[in-house]
Order: sequence, then C-alpha cells, then structure tokens
Amino acid sequence: MSYIEKKYRAKITEIFENLSKLDNDVLEQVRKRSISSVDMIAKLCAACNKQINEILKKYYPEIKEINDKLQIKSELKFYFDLLDYLTDFVKNVETFQKLDEKYYGNLIKFIQEKDKLISGKYKQICSQELTAFYDKQTRDNLEKILAEKIERKNREFFAIGPLEQELKKIGQIAGAKSISITTPRESDKYLLKTVKSVIEYSHGIDEAKAERVGREIKNFLESKKFTVLIHSGFILTDAKLLLDNG
Repeated sequence: MSYIEKKYRAKITEIFENLSKLDNDVLEQVRKRSISSVDMIAKLCAACNKQINEILKKYYPEIKEINDKLQIKSELKFYFDLLDYLTDFVKNVETFQKLDEKYYGNLIKFIQEKDKLISGKYKQICSQELTAFYDKQTRDNLEKILAEKIERKNREFFAIGPLEQELKKIGQIAGAKSISITTPRESDKYLLKTVKSVIEYSHGIDEAKAERVGREIKNFLESKKFTVLIHSGFILTDAKLLLDNG
C-alpha cells in the first residue's frame, strides 16, 4: 500500500468516525418525535452530505486495496440511504407538519441497525459490484453512477421549492433573521460582471453568525454551479432569483 493510500485510508476512517457521532445526534433528535427537530436534522443531514462528498471525490479514488474498497463502499451505501431517509423526513415535515409514529420508528430502527446493515446487506451488494468492477466498462459505469448519485444529493438536498426558497431556508438554519434579494447596481457589476442578484441578510451584531450565514449561502449556490462573491456584507451571484423583501 502506497503512502498516499495509507494517508487517505486514515482520513476516510476519521470521517466515518465523525459520521458515527453524527448518527447519534440524528438518533437523539428523531427520538424526540417532534417536528420541531426538523431544522437540526436538516443541518445534520447537510453535514453528513458534505463529509460523504469529501470521501467520494477526494479520498476514495486513491484506494486500491480490495478489502478497503469493500468496507468503504458498504459504509457509503448506508449513508446514501440515511440521506434518503432524512431528506424525505425534512420534506414531509415541511409539507404536512406531522408524521406518523411508524415513520419515526422505522428511521430509529434503521440507524440502530447500522452495523448489521453494513456488514450484511450492504457488504453483499458491494461485493457483487466489486466482482464486476474488474470489467473495464462495468467499472467505469459504476464509478460514474456513484459520483452522479452523491453529486445529485449535494445539489438537491434542499429541493423543497424555487431556488430563492431553498436559499432562505439554508440562511435561516445558519442563523439569518431575514434575507432580501434585490437587483444589482452598476458598482456590483464592476465587482462581478455576471451578477444577476444581490442577497442581503440580517444577523444582528453576531459577526461569527454573519460569517456562517454567508458561508452557507455561498456553498449552497456554488454547489449548484453559480458564481458567488461575498463583498461588504452582501452576496453577489449570477443566480437569477425572484425579488423578495425578506
């Protein structure tokens, strides 16, 4: 095993350990069986999505050892399904403001059976995939599917309405009191020639919170391939957003 492969395998292990802590946080929120937990679950889901994306795009491509690949793929598949569960949870709460007791029970059971699922169901699926992996065409298709799956989750996680509604939801979760979207001025276009919208958010006097709000909005828009520039408390973007006074 090469130096870089050992280093990246260690980083993947570290990320999965962090995700295990996140599992417990999710479980704690779901056990409350309250729709008031939706914002915290949404934040945990976004954090999970970001860390999985880091494994898949940065570290996993360097892993060559077959047993390591099998274990990593098995754990990733668990988190793919967990993200599906949690995204569905957020969307259903937003839509219906109420969930059946059975819904909570199934999600709790799924998280509690994580180790069993990874060592059983998911490892069996991944073993079959890796057997086919030695065929070049199959290998190329599998890697493409995995990359597209996580990229799609990264772009669609908050897909609960028009772009500006998704943006406002993320900003509120990060701590913004209000968000307004306006058309750019000539001075804005000097800073960013392609600017179509200017986003301003209210955060009181908490500078750390202001920085977090700006960063979360910027990351969200960039994940959808928009150009973003933070300047003097404003966010300039080439995303064409509907005008809203917050």
